[in-house]
Amino acid sequence: MPSLSEASSCPVALLVALPQELDATLLAGVPVVYTGVGKVNAAIAAAHCIQKFRPRLLLNFGSAGRVRQGPQGLLEIGRVLQRDMLAEPLAPRGTTPFHEGPHALESGVSGLVCATGDSFVTGPDPWFGAQGVDVVDMELFALAAVCQRTGVPWRALKFISDDANTESGNDWAANVRRGQQLFLSWWQTYRASLGA
Repeated sequence: MPSLSEASSCPVALLVALPQELDATLLAGVPVVYTGVGKVNAAIAAAHCIQKFRPRLLLNFGSAGRVRQGPQGLLEIGRVLQRDMLAEPLAPRGTTPFHEGPHALESGVSGLVCATGDSFVTGPDPWFGAQGVDVVDMELFALAAVCQRTGVPWRALKFISDDANTESGNDWAANVRRGQQLFLSWWQTYRASLGA
């Protein structure tokens, strides 16, 4: 892996959990890194991506389950929480004990609230309502945490693939690729705004 001083920077690098969500060959000239599923895989991939490509923006695209009625299609995430950090009584849920940094990470743009965890959500959770959570995923908090630690800005776009209920597994499998075209359309508009 090249050191930071050896690598040249790029405007944007894209992190996606799985090839099923996005065909990387459709984004010529943009580094696309498949992270794998879950927070550990996502953190490792984000750190490697930042070291290798030195992006000025780390962009995440992927699927998400909605936990309240309303959100649909492709949506921007404004804030991300960690839903499965459960260390009570040392710290409230979602808060890492003895960690002085932020426990909710902001993208810097307006958008929905996402809660990340290493479990597939298949039912209601009162904590989501109390925290204003709109959608759930399995990677974003880890990606955002690496960005926060390294000073790299991040943005995330999530496609609503399921309703985070008992049918989520089947719904995700049936819908996961449907977000690709929506993301590619967003990407063309975003790229044009950069003058690229």
